[in-house]
Amino acid sequence: MAPAAAPALGVTPAAVGYFVTVVYLGSMIGTVTAGGWVGRFGPILVSQAGLALCCAGLAVAASGALPAVLIGALLLGLGYGPATPASSVILARAAPPHLLALTFSIKQTGVPLGTAIAGAAVPVLVLALGWQAAALAIGIACALCAAALATIRGRYDAGRNPAAPVSIRSAFAPVALIVRDRALLELSLVSFIYGGMQITLLAYLVTFLVESFSLSLVLAGMVMAASQLTSVAARIAWGVFADRVATRRATLGLLGLGMGLTAITALAASPAWPMWALFAFAMAYGATYAIFGVPALAAGLRLLLTAKIARDATHS
Repeated sequence: MAPAAAPALGVTPAAVGYFVTVVYLGSMIGTVTAGGWVGRFGPILVSQAGLALCCAGLAVAASGALPAVLIGALLLGLGYGPATPASSVILARAAPPHLLALTFSIKQTGVPLGTAIAGAAVPVLVLALGWQAAALAIGIACALCAAALATIRGRYDAGRNPAAPVSIRSAFAPVALIVRDRALLELSLVSFIYGGMQITLLAYLVTFLVESFSLSLVLAGMVMAASQLTSVAARIAWGVFADRVATRRATLGLLGLGMGLTAITALAASPAWPMWALFAFAMAYGATYAIFGVPALAAGLRLLLTAKIARDATHS
């Protein structure tokens, strides 16, 4: 929405970076506090609350006032943050250990698939309804998803613990665990860098194509959609690769090389590039950056499960 919303807000399209910064500030808060909420209320209820916050954030941002847009960004982040922790709790209980990477690969396809749908649909909504009404429409979709989850809450929230701690101290306990464990700390630092690559592409690709390449909003959205559809297939393929061919850490290293090469290639981008080259570049980027979380999640879960087994054996 940035190319259409920015002029109405009196800012340049590049200012979308500040919006994304506020979103992910809220996401960090939502993520680090999610463990206690998931433990106490269950992953489905927490997911419903997150969707409700996203709906509220989009509604507030749709008012069109710049301060309200930033408040909406914070609410969006608070709603977005708990999504992965909540869904990971369900999968960690159900996934066979030897299929962790593949299981999370399939789950993580929802991220690029949703972005692909947004890349194709949101520009059309913006052109048809205006960016504010488009934001409201997406907020309503979030609310409908939250309502649909009510039908499965009894099944997946049955293991909740009403006494689970939700204090600030308990929220930051996982951070302390990561700092103490060198292997987890290394994975976290790698994910931090790789995550920056992912967010940069998602935040700026459409704006970059519209502003610097003079593409239409719809065509730029289609380039974004192509990168994400490639990522859907790549997430599953790399998950199988991490399970059966290479170690998960080696897979992360290969993905880093791929991201680095595609990012360097972007330095040569120019309006003289043919359209097929833009699509090829976006698809290559999508095939590397968007799936780093799969082997990282799988490797991290494996380390945590190993530590838990060792701790339980000591106590027994």
